[in-house]
Amino acid sequence: MCIKDLTRGRSRIPVLSVEEVLFYIHLNVHEKDLTQGREAVYSCPECGKCFSQKSILYTHQRSHTGEKPYSCPECGEMFFSEFSLHRHQRSHTGEKPYSCPECGKCFSQKSNLHTHQRSHTGEKPYSCPECGKCFSWKSYLHTHQRSHTGDKPYSCSECGKRFFTEVQSLQTSEVSHGEKSLSCL
Repeated sequence: MCIKDLTRGRSRIPVLSVEEVLFYIHLNVHEKDLTQGREAVYSCPECGKCFSQKSILYTHQRSHTGEKPYSCPECGEMFFSEFSLHRHQRSHTGEKPYSCPECGKCFSQKSNLHTHQRSHTGEKPYSCPECGKCFSWKSYLHTHQRSHTGDKPYSCSECGKRFFTEVQSLQTSEVSHGEKSLSCL
C-alpha cells in the first residue's frame, strides 16, 4: 500500500504512516527547543553527543548499552526505540507507504525510496578517494575500493580461489565446477 492523497473537496490531505507521524513529532520537539531558546544541555557520557531533552538522551544511550525494551509481537525481535519497532513491523505486514513518483515502485522505508530514486536521476554521491570514480550506492563504492586494496573476502568452496564479490565467487563455482551452490560464502 502506497501513500495516497485523499481528496476532500478542494483540499488534499496526505495519509501518513506511523513512521512519518513519529518523525513529525520528533521535528516538533526540535522546533520547540529552537523557539523556546533551549540549548542542548544533556550530554551522552559515552560519545559526547548532546541533546536538549533528557528522554531523547536516554533513548540514544540504548545504542551504547544494547538495551532493547521494545519487542515485536509477531517474531519477538527486540528494538531500542518504538520508531525502530514500527519500521520493522512493516516486514510482517508488507506495508510499503513510500512510492516513487517516477515509476510507482513502493518501499517500506523512506531511505530506500531515496536510494532508488538515484536510478532515475543518475546521482552518484559516493566517490572513491583513490581514483575519483563515483557510485550511486555506498556498497558499490566499498566493493570497488577492494580493487585498490586487493582485499578478496569471498572464496570458492571447491578450489579456494578468492574474489572481490560474492557474485564472482558463486559464478565461478557454478561455471568451473558445474554446480549452483551458495557454499562460496
